[in-house]
Amino acid sequence: MTNRRVLWFALGLGLCVGLILWLVLRGGLAGKGDGVRADDNPLIDKVRSTWRAEDGETAEEIFAKVATVAHFVPRGWEVGRKTDTGERVVFSWAKHRSDKTTDENMVMWEVAPDGTAKLVTLYAKPMELGWQAFALSLVVDEVANNERGVNRRFLHDPANFNFVTTAQGKLGDLLRRGRCTIGEPVGVHYSPKADDQQAAEDDLWHVELSVGCNVQGLGDGAIIFERPKRQDWEPQSVFAKLFATSSPGSWFELAVPKDPEAFEPTRRTLQK
Repeated sequence: MTNRRVLWFALGLGLCVGLILWLVLRGGLAGKGDGVRADDNPLIDKVRSTWRAEDGETAEEIFAKVATVAHFVPRGWEVGRKTDTGERVVFSWAKHRSDKTTDENMVMWEVAPDGTAKLVTLYAKPMELGWQAFALSLVVDEVANNERGVNRRFLHDPANFNFVTTAQGKLGDLLRRGRCTIGEPVGVHYSPKADDQQAAEDDLWHVELSVGCNVQGLGDGAIIFERPKRQDWEPQSVFAKLFATSSPGSWFELAVPKDPEAFEPTRRTLQK
């Protein structure tokens, strides 16, 4: 009987140790930095369920779509450090499955006391415009960093620029109607205000691309749009103004000067 009790005790102890190890590996007790992996945390659930891009997509819907076109391997959610203005929720991802934890990238939200979730990671701000804008920004970064296997086809598909809207219609649709092809460089990024003296509206989204249009009177040019928060897209280059103010059917009637200087802002941006 004594031996049986010892055996049952050993088995019970082994099960307890195994359960603890499983919880640690699952992430319930494991931490990274100041965060704790806990996919079922109420704070994480709030970000998952309440945060939305402008087109209504959730963060997880965006991540799933981005993973199909960019080097983007989801790693998971965690709760970050609490700040004076709210609590942090972090989503981690890597460019390659073999990347170590130290090589992971993070997308961070801050949840205010009233429950409002705000995306605070600057490079990820294109997410607010939808999955295509975020994917474009990541692919552009891959090009700049000479990543292997970059999905350049995604950069050159006009449909991916339909999140930019003008009085004449969506940018991608206009590019197709004008028989325009997209070249490089391409830029999609978010620019925060430079100092505390500027208003929040000074934050800008930038979209920059070079195009060649098979329309009489048009050649190669640069399309540059900017959008302050809570405002409409504003054309910043000659080609962009043409797209925003005239229908494709009238482009050939307009004398459009060559616009080589319009490429310079794009080049300077991508070289930073």
